[in-house]
Amino acid sequence: HVQLVESGGGSVQAGGSLRLSCAASGYTYSPNCMGWFRQTPGKEREGVAAISMVDGSTYYSPSVAGRFTISQDNAKNTVYLQMDNLRPADTAMYYCAADTPPYGTWDDEERYTYWGQGTQVTVS
Repeated sequence: HVQLVESGGGSVQAGGSLRLSCAASGYTYSPNCMGWFRQTPGKEREGVAAISMVDGSTYYSPSVAGRFTISQDNAKNTVYLQMDNLRPADTAMYYCAADTPPYGTWDDEERYTYWGQGTQVTVS
């Protein structure tokens, strides 16, 4: 079965950086898109960034564009989220996800079938 395992979360001061990793295993298909989402208690899950596994196109929410960078290493079946110039508002649990058809917009939760367990990011 498909497993997604996030790592790299932690606590940093505002202005600092973190790099999240999402290691995938057990694929019996090829995802079209991998996404990163985040969620804080009492709020809906928010799409942060996504990358097309077909052509490498990237997508970002306006709140992180210019500060976060999503990338992939196909040889390692790993997707990364480089987060720079972090702000307290970035504090959340971060999840990676893999999509299956049918495909909605990149930031639509319903597009994604497989999810990791999450990694906490705290910015103070």
